[in-house]
Amino acid sequence: MKQLLLFAFIFVLFSCKEVTKTEKTATIENATEITIEEINYNGLELLLNKQDDKTYVINFWATWCKPCVEELPSFQQLYENYKGKNVEVILVSLDFKNQVETRLIPFIKEHNLKPTVVLMVDPDQNTWIPKVDTEWSGAVPATMIYNKNKRAFFEQSFTYEKLETELNNILKTN
Repeated sequence: MKQLLLFAFIFVLFSCKEVTKTEKTATIENATEITIEEINYNGLELLLNKQDDKTYVINFWATWCKPCVEELPSFQQLYENYKGKNVEVILVSLDFKNQVETRLIPFIKEHNLKPTVVLMVDPDQNTWIPKVDTEWSGAVPATMIYNKNKRAFFEQSFTYEKLETELNNILKTN
């Protein structure tokens, strides 16, 4: 009887230890550290004026913007379909700086966004918005697609098909 109790105790002890190990492993595997680069207009200007061989798709969006959130799967799909084809998708968030930890990062994790996300923190929208595009009212969503040969700006929502069509119009110029 003592041997049976000793065996049961050892079994329970090792079983609990194994569960703990599994939980720690799962936590480490699921933990993805997301850091969001904060940029002002000078940083944005660098993103909007690269002269390399890539084509850039720059989307201005926010988590509080319903049309922005609805079109994000199109940008995610574009990222997946063109990531090896010299196309870079960058999502410029216009969320509030004080909500990065509580809203933006959880949103990125929940939607498993893979494109680069940066946070625009320049409060002087009246100065930088017309520098992005003179016709931009400042409404989101808005998207710029460009390469060293051609540039197009869109103050609208996109379906994947329309986004890919506009990207291909720019790619033809490379």
